[in-house]
Amino acid sequence: MDELDTGVPIAIHLDTFITQEGEQSHFAFDEDGQLFQMGDSVYLRYQETDEHTKDEIPVTMKIDEDGDVLLTRAGENKLRLRFSDGKRIQARYRTPYGILPVDTVTPFLEIRMRDRPISGTVKVDYQLFAGESLLGDYKIRLQFTA
Repeated sequence: MDELDTGVPIAIHLDTFITQEGEQSHFAFDEDGQLFQMGDSVYLRYQETDEHTKDEIPVTMKIDEDGDVLLTRAGENKLRLRFSDGKRIQARYRTPYGILPVDTVTPFLEIRMRDRPISGTVKVDYQLFAGESLLGDYKIRLQFTA
């Protein structure tokens, strides 16, 4: 994967399933992105379009060699969530109203990648907590192909 040093254009399909207070939502989109490698980590970058404002929000998913995933969204609400299989990890959600401390609990995390052709899937099931209060259950299903 030498070409990953400079980046490879990829097509991304993302499904997000959300359960909050008994209500379920599903969001799906297809975006163009870029995949590249720095050190032992693989990065997926793409722009997510806000369905209300139509603003483009830069999103980066960093996949560490140990299988942990760091998800960063850089819109009006800045979010950095780390997912590690079976662990509870503290994070901060920066909103226009201030910083909200949150925790992620990741009961399921699976990453599969292939070199030829460059493709893969990232599956993350996580719970988001504010203190001891459950904010929601989330499932991310991301597929990419070069």
